[in-house]
Amino acid sequence: MTRSTIVFSLLFSVLLSFSALAQNGDQIVLTVEDEQVTLSDFEAIFMKNNRDSVITQASLDEYMELFINFKLKVREAVEEGLDTNAAFQRELQGYRKQLSRPYLIDNELLDELVQEAFERKSQEVNASHILIKCDQNATPEDTLKAYNRIMELRKRIEGGEDFAAVATSKGGSEDPSVRENEGNLGWFTAFQMVFPFENAAYTTEVGKVSQPVRTRYGYHILKVHDKRDARGEIRVAHIMVRHKDKNDVQAKQEAENKAREIHKMLQEGSDFGELAMRFSQDASTSRNGGELPWFGTGKMVEEFEDAAFALKEDGQISEPVETTYGWHIIKRLEYRGVPDFASQESDIRKRVSRDSRAELTKQSFINKLKAEYGVNPITKSLKDIYKAADDDSAFVGSNGIKVKKMKKLSKELFSIDGNVYTAKDFYEHLNTSKIRRRDMTGREIVDSELNKYIERELMSYEDSQLERKYNDFRLLMNEYHDGILLFELTDRKVWSKAVKDTTGLEAFYEANKMNFMWEERVNGTIFTCADKKIAKSVRKMLKRGKTLVEIKDELNKTSSLNLSLEEGTWERSDKAELFAKAELVSGEIAEVEMNGQIVLIQVNELIAPTPKALNEARGMITAEYQNSLEQQWIEELRAKYSYQVNREVLYMIK
Repeated sequence: MTRSTIVFSLLFSVLLSFSALAQNGDQIVLTVEDEQVTLSDFEAIFMKNNRDSVITQASLDEYMELFINFKLKVREAVEEGLDTNAAFQRELQGYRKQLSRPYLIDNELLDELVQEAFERKSQEVNASHILIKCDQNATPEDTLKAYNRIMELRKRIEGGEDFAAVATSKGGSEDPSVRENEGNLGWFTAFQMVFPFENAAYTTEVGKVSQPVRTRYGYHILKVHDKRDARGEIRVAHIMVRHKDKNDVQAKQEAENKAREIHKMLQEGSDFGELAMRFSQDASTSRNGGELPWFGTGKMVEEFEDAAFALKEDGQISEPVETTYGWHIIKRLEYRGVPDFASQESDIRKRVSRDSRAELTKQSFINKLKAEYGVNPITKSLKDIYKAADDDSAFVGSNGIKVKKMKKLSKELFSIDGNVYTAKDFYEHLNTSKIRRRDMTGREIVDSELNKYIERELMSYEDSQLERKYNDFRLLMNEYHDGILLFELTDRKVWSKAVKDTTGLEAFYEANKMNFMWEERVNGTIFTCADKKIAKSVRKMLKRGKTLVEIKDELNKTSSLNLSLEEGTWERSDKAELFAKAELVSGEIAEVEMNGQIVLIQVNELIAPTPKALNEARGMITAEYQNSLEQQWIEELRAKYSYQVNREVLYMIK
């Protein structure tokens, strides 16, 4: 069990988000020393952990007692200063960083992008493209050159030239694969291309050429050839005969002939898996009968995909089909269509949050924050900063900028919710940030950094306000805060103490050993015999003094199923069904018929109930010692701290 799992369990349940509850004028249901717990806070926790239970006064009282114990332990942890510990602060901030992420994006836009991605996954696009490379950090001049080049190529195509011819012409596409595919990318669906490219593919009409689209690779234009409903996914097995030399006509013919001979054997009833193991030249799959993992569009070469999806029934086998790798015979094993939204939503949401779409949700959120807080920088406050940035040495190497009259930088630059940020604050940001000048002017650098600075401060401020703005987040952070403290102190007071305190454990055992009893036990040997004849032979051999090994070896010569035996000491409950049918007497052999077999029980000794030794039940005894320590601790805490429950308010929960 991981540390985080234990923390979760100490929070009473898996942490789930729940709707915010109003707090204005909320009544107090519990007071622990000077800490007050409102009805809405308690109700949120109670309802989260009792979703399907009938609410009664008894259930509320029972849960309140557990909650009091919880709050008292947390109070003790705070009194001992565990909440000021650096390790605690780091762990809590780590959790906070994870939990805050959904609150610092535009969730409405995220929902739209998730829905859009689902709809796109239900459709596939066949398109060609032309690429003119352009680095993401290219200078404005180089960026313009790349843009002009892609526009010239687009003009040629719009003027009537063939797309593939332009792609492969001198000065055409800079995608290295263009020599093989003439720019045609085949069929693809959502998430198989970078998002700007995907966006252009899905928004361009069939037969049309897109406007230039910028990705991290450069500028592209796309021609959309066709669109179709998504095929779903398929699982197949295949037998492959490789081309020894795809340029050798005779070798290709030999490969085809071999594939057709194998196909004929399949038609005559030969097993596909056996033939795959014997003849398939795909070393990675031949050993398991040629089986491939599930795949959909864009995962295999197009000829293979088309042949596989053309099979309409499980078990159906294709004619030999040629690809760039050789000849294939394909057997359909399973097919599944496009899943519905509910079954895909979680996966799509994760993928949207990981690709460049996530930047859209973040930027949209920042724009909303700017509007909410009325952030509008007063650029005239930057007059002296602009002047310093125009110096040729500014932002060169490790240099920043230098303003001579610092007093002028005390003017307001912008404000966020009444918090004023001055030009001096921004000046310090410029001189502590690693800024590369590249081919930008000083003013361009200042404007770019100002935008980054505003965005950073907006996100930082909004992050600091999450507990105030979102009650569910506040409650969630409180639970993590209390849960981590509870884990630390419980480990110290109960778990580790019970393991390390051997003297205390031994004393607890001596005082409570009658609670850890063996039932009546049976010591002996159990012989499970195939029939009465074998059982009779076992009895005779025992009388003659044969050892167990000798008996088993002799009787299992003709069949290993004749006899099995087991030596040991068992509580009656260990072999409840067997022992219930037998009359067990020390020194005698009992005989029972079970499941068509004869079972002999040779009883060496019947051992009366006795306490288990400490080393025989250490785990169970340690667990009970921990329970005892915790109960004692709770009693001490209840005596140490004052607490009061308002039952009238508590019973308002329905």
